[in-house]
Amino acid sequence: MKARFVTTWMFVALVSLASAALAQDRRDVRAADDISRAVNRYSRFTIFDDINARIENGMVTLSGKVTMPYKKDDIGKIVAKVDGVREVQNNIEVLPVSTFDENLRYRIARAIYGNPSFWNYATMANPPIHIIVEGGHVRLTGVVNSNVERMLARSLATGFGELSVVNELKTDAEVRSE
Repeated sequence: MKARFVTTWMFVALVSLASAALAQDRRDVRAADDISRAVNRYSRFTIFDDINARIENGMVTLSGKVTMPYKKDDIGKIVAKVDGVREVQNNIEVLPVSTFDENLRYRIARAIYGNPSFWNYATMANPPIHIIVEGGHVRLTGVVNSNVERMLARSLATGFGELSVVNELKTDAEVRSE
């Protein structure tokens, strides 16, 4: 009788722990969606900034790169106000000021978003292809519809005097499978 009671109690404890962990996971997923929405609504967030957020048990770690120091602070404050966020660790880096990098950003953006294949992206409120330039090195991040678009974007980003181009674009299918 006593063994059955202990076994039943252990089963109930495990089920309640599992359901508590599942509930926390759901809260984290909801908070992650809210964080994404909040950052995308930030009026100074541009295609030249890239922000990533990881959340675990309400603790958010922000990473990525922005073009201005005030953006780092603003985004940290915005994320801290999201329901379900307990703490924010802001590891966002500020890109160094460089006229060469700034010109390179705009030339690559015009090449990509000026191409007819990407006009549908250019008309979006938050275009999905982000162009990060640091010290003449270019990194493309974001989401495109197909592998052909990914390769075309990389091709369009070359030939402007950049030192290198790293293509981290993902397709919709790759993002959905993650």
